[in-house]
Amino acid sequence: MDFRVLPSGAYILRDLTAPACLIGQPGDLTRLDLAVENGQIVAPREGMEEVQMKGAMVLPAFVDMHTHLDKGHIWPRSPNPDGSFMGALTTVGADRVARWTAEDVAARMEFALKCAFAHGTRAIRTHLDSTAPQDAISFPVFREMRAKWRGRIDLQASCLVGIDGVSDDGPYVQTADIVAESGGVLGCVTYPVADLKERLRAFFALAAARGLHTDLHVDETGDPSVATLRVIAETVLEMGFDAPVTVGHCCSLAVQEDAEASHTLDLVAKAGLNVVSLPMCNMYLQDRVAQNAPPRTPRWRGITLVHEMRARGINVSFASDNTRDPFYAYGDLDMIEVMREATRIAHLDHSATDWVHAFLTNPARACGFDAPSLAPGAPADLVITRARGWTELFSRPQSDRIVIRGGRQIDRTLPDYADLDPLMSTP
Repeated sequence: MDFRVLPSGAYILRDLTAPACLIGQPGDLTRLDLAVENGQIVAPREGMEEVQMKGAMVLPAFVDMHTHLDKGHIWPRSPNPDGSFMGALTTVGADRVARWTAEDVAARMEFALKCAFAHGTRAIRTHLDSTAPQDAISFPVFREMRAKWRGRIDLQASCLVGIDGVSDDGPYVQTADIVAESGGVLGCVTYPVADLKERLRAFFALAAARGLHTDLHVDETGDPSVATLRVIAETVLEMGFDAPVTVGHCCSLAVQEDAEASHTLDLVAKAGLNVVSLPMCNMYLQDRVAQNAPPRTPRWRGITLVHEMRARGINVSFASDNTRDPFYAYGDLDMIEVMREATRIAHLDHSATDWVHAFLTNPARACGFDAPSLAPGAPADLVITRARGWTELFSRPQSDRIVIRGGRQIDRTLPDYADLDPLMSTP
């Protein structure tokens, strides 16, 4: 295919390859033509300019439902000392206290959004560290970014506070109010505190009173005794909480006994929870040894039981998670990279033919974003690669992809890392 500049008016893209599931057909991949006019996918008509695509693969623009735009790109000034989870937690905490002004957070968010847009993402949910006073700093910045990027990337924000900071009579109530005023999502991180059930009931009650969706970081550990996911599902069922609930990570589920994991998954399915797996970050952090211990090869991948979830009808998605911060030293909010790595890490190949939904339709449903589509009437927000099949798609980074937004090909120039240099100097 000639990756020239595409027409800017009405045109037909001839002989594209697309996942059959995205157009309601059985099977794996199929060939199709797409007509574009006035920013939408339309029925073809006479007189449209035609472009021969020679089997190039087309996908709708992506939905990245679990990111941390407030943490992104602090690695040059605050690297993880040993690659461990605790190293990440303490390093980010120190950097946040010392450096996270509104100006700092805004500049790094802007950089990250430029990257995501150039790679072909149209919707993002970000978690924002929200221990006071950071909630009163980051949420106003987020609201400004959401307005600035409207029409390019749809943005949602979820607060992030440890479960031991959640109560119905402390600072978390003010955080919940800030979230509600921002049209956000109520979030927290769960771990096995003694009064977990009581705090979860307070969490869901605060969300219900404000009409908020919820999104929790859950069991991000290789310790099989950590099983807060089961308690979350039980609490949702007991309270009859009926707003969308998303749970992320759920790593320890993969190292529990089969009977225990199956019981938890049955409860998750019954409670209707959405699950998002973060394979790149989890492989980076999970099963690392302590800083001064002898080097050891990791024994497991850190990923949750996505196949078993899918078999139960649980809505499963994949997302980027952290980007160039102490929780993950790499990444660029590139959902094709997420697809490639999730396919390899979780063995999505030689499985169902519709896993592509986990990067498009499933996260949109979990978050309430408009569903990505290739159907007539849908926005012409597309990602087109030179690849003609899955092995071609996942064997190269697709750096020469085309991204179309509102029917027009965008400039995919990525921001220069040097743009962040002023933020990396000693405060």
